Amino acid sequence: MQTILVTGANRGLGLEFCRQYAEAGDKVIAACRHPDKSEKLQTLAARHASIRIEALDVADFAQIDDLSARLVNETIDVLINNAGVYGDKSGGGFGNLDYQAWSHTLLVNTQAPVKMSEAFLPQLQRSDKKLIVALSSQMGSIADNSSGGSIFYRSSKAALDAAMKSVSIDLMDRGVGVLIFHPGWVRTDMGGPNGLIDAYESVTGMRKMIDAFSLRQSGSFIKYEGLTMPW
Repeated sequence: MQTILVTGANRGLGLEFCRQYAEAGDKVIAACRHPDKSEKLQTLAARHASIRIEALDVADFAQIDDLSARLVNETIDVLINNAGVYGDKSGGGFGNLDYQAWSHTLLVNTQAPVKMSEAFLPQLQRSDKKLIVALSSQMGSIADNSSGGSIFYRSSKAALDAAMKSVSIDLMDRGVGVLIFHPGWVRTDMGGPNGLIDAYESVTGMRKMIDAFSLRQSGSFIKYEGLTMPW
């Protein structure tokens, strides 16, 4: 049985990760900002005793440290940095940028996954798996950007890719791996109703890549079904 820590666990891909891992018999630590308002997650936890819900706002680094302290004796096999925000607003593009909103987007999408990785490194190092997962996006690919726009989100995910690539190199000698995913265009609250796939297909694909992971793949940026993504 593995132990999986998932951020942003109350909806979308985070909730689906929790569901699939719990149904597979794994222990799941499901972290989200407002557990008392997360009805779907509460319902899922009621069906699976292996799900432990924890309150966590990843934008508050003191909360990350507090959660790590509460889980100090845990062994975490896979840390899934799923929590994220889309800070760009209609009419707020170049020439009318909200720099405070941009800073918050970078905090949540880029800095928080790195902080999570630092804070939970001791728990990861006790594991045989030792894997950090970061959910990025094709929109973070500089090579793929042919349409512009979405400056906040694109820059935050490009920065996440660069940061987690560095983390993968820094942690290689400790045997801790990093996988960076483009989960596909998924029909979620963030992805919208026109997404090409559903959360089940995306998470099923990512779980296969996680299960098959070897350290030589660390630092890879891949699509949910395993295709290499351009930086």
